[in-house]
Amino acid sequence: MSDQTMAGRTVLVTGASDGIGAETAKVLAQRGATVHVTGRSADKLRPVAEAVGTEPLVADFSRLDDVRRLAEQVRERVGSLDVLMNNAGGTFAPTRTTHDGHEPNFQVNHLAPFLLTNLLRPTLAAADRSLVVNTSSIANLVGKVVLDDLDYEHRKAREFAAYGTGKLMNILFTRGITDRWADDGIASVAVHPGPVGSSFGRDSWLVGLLYRTPLARFATISVPDGAAPLITLAERGPDPEINGRYFSRFTIDGRENKQAHDRTLIDGLWERSAELVGLA
Repeated sequence: MSDQTMAGRTVLVTGASDGIGAETAKVLAQRGATVHVTGRSADKLRPVAEAVGTEPLVADFSRLDDVRRLAEQVRERVGSLDVLMNNAGGTFAPTRTTHDGHEPNFQVNHLAPFLLTNLLRPTLAAADRSLVVNTSSIANLVGKVVLDDLDYEHRKAREFAAYGTGKLMNILFTRGITDRWADDGIASVAVHPGPVGSSFGRDSWLVGLLYRTPLARFATISVPDGAAPLITLAERGPDPEINGRYFSRFTIDGRENKQAHDRTLIDGLWERSAELVGLA
């Protein structure tokens, strides 16, 4: 049996500077895919891009203009996209707003990938059948989406809960794609890769501290293990059976926040996000 399971397919991996994004990009390239990679650190992204045989696409998701420029560069580079791996994200101190004035967990984990995916919709549709993979987290269980206060202007933002809310939004966004883009042949899936022992939390003093303690090695899995569910879903492609579903690693229909199937939130988050990024 050939190991070229991704031959003929074009993939974009965000958050590919290191960790599971870099590992996913390298493995998919080894399996025959044409892989493009983006991340915010040019120095860290460069060797990953060299490993997969492409030029790096540098973009900082805390700046929406970077996301718009990234989408334009991708459209110039490829005619169609078979798989979009929305993997960029992290946990951030909510007291520091982004360049665009948003709470950072909201923008980096949801708003930026929402904008990128919408701008790449024609490129995904051009593949005839394509898949969007959104890296979520078990932290979605502690999230709470409040449509009238997405940027925490009227309530206190606590870092891990804000991160969990962003990861819940990844699942809601996945279901929004399923509802809206079926006629374009675009499927979507969300996945919790597991507690990966990588550079996750580097933007957060508290979370970063926890990940740097000696105990972290007993509570986390390796980067290759964390990347494995993403790679498996990319290889599976736009299978109708997984469309709109949430995986906890390899287990379909993992534990979800009770808000994850709320139709009002699925539609409302999409509409408000579109307004905020100028797509409405």
